[in-house]
Amino acid sequence: MKTNSIQGLLFCVLSLFAIQNVYAEEPPFIGGEYWEVTGIKISDGAGLKYSTWLAGEWRKNSDYAKSQGWLIDAKVISNVHPRMDEPDLYLVRVFENMASVAENEKRRTTYMAWAKKSMEKMESESGNRAEFRTIMSTSLLQEMKYRD
Repeated sequence: MKTNSIQGLLFCVLSLFAIQNVYAEEPPFIGGEYWEVTGIKISDGAGLKYSTWLAGEWRKNSDYAKSQGWLIDAKVISNVHPRMDEPDLYLVRVFENMASVAENEKRRTTYMAWAKKSMEKMESESGNRAEFRTIMSTSLLQEMKYRD
């Protein structure tokens, strides 16, 4: 009887150590950079016009955001063989973390002073681009980095 009690107590103690080890383990991944990916369908015959805008205005804005530390990188990726229902291009913006509401307001004020354009003007320009491109999707992805 005494042996069974000792074995039972030993089992309970060892079980507690095993449970602690399970909870002490870290998950295999940690969150990394965020990727905002926008899928763009270009209208027939508008490739050069949209590419010119991307290489000019979009790049200038992205470079400014990088210089402010808001973006890590910005890329244009071509879907070489798009199917009918797939984007032709993907616009990728990479950033380290999500900004707070207060930080976003500060960035908006800084950007508007730099851009020297009104919200009305920017809305109008965005609407004009709808003539030669369609935004098909926007996804927010987060890179998963191996913990080791």
